[in-house]
Amino acid sequence: MTRTARLGRCGVLVLTGVLGAWLGAATARAEDANKADIEALKKSLAKYEDYTAAVRDLYLSTVGCVHYAGEKIAGAMYYPKGAMGIHFVNVPSVGKPLDPMKPNVLIYEPTKKGLKLVGVEWLVPLTPDTKEVPTLFGQKFMGPMEGHYPLIPREFVHYDLHAWLFRDNPNGMFSPTNPKVTCSRADFPMLEKPTKMMPGPM
Repeated sequence: MTRTARLGRCGVLVLTGVLGAWLGAATARAEDANKADIEALKKSLAKYEDYTAAVRDLYLSTVGCVHYAGEKIAGAMYYPKGAMGIHFVNVPSVGKPLDPMKPNVLIYEPTKKGLKLVGVEWLVPLTPDTKEVPTLFGQKFMGPMEGHYPLIPREFVHYDLHAWLFRDNPNGMFSPTNPKVTCSRADFPMLEKPTKMMPGPM
């Protein structure tokens, strides 16, 4: 190998190392920013640990406690075995610009002490203007999919993103279901079938 070739190779290795370090630092900064945003979100939602505060702010209950058996169906979304809980939906906020500090849905688990806030969800309707999958906190939304019938009309084709802010989830904070959440104490448990996938940006 000539001296020029060796120098060229060293230059490439140095440049690769610099780029790798820069990308690693950028990723770390993004993760730190996301963690800070998530902590701020948790603090802002603390008042909704009392579900009556949620109702006063127009988060209205869909009553049924949704859970899934973990089955896989061709052409449908995949939900690992676990629950989504009881959804309290702020209908006026659905369809407005995505706000990371104001989720459209609060998720409660029925317990022997009453309803416990365990997570949140953002909903983005699929419209003709949708050009790409929405993202928050570095996470792509799931979808597009039909509405979760019978609690939501099938015609409500949308993307969604869950975040288990107040209950650890072994499948990850942004998994759609949580195996640690249960509907066993719910008055209206609802074992749902996986929601049908729909065409659109994916």
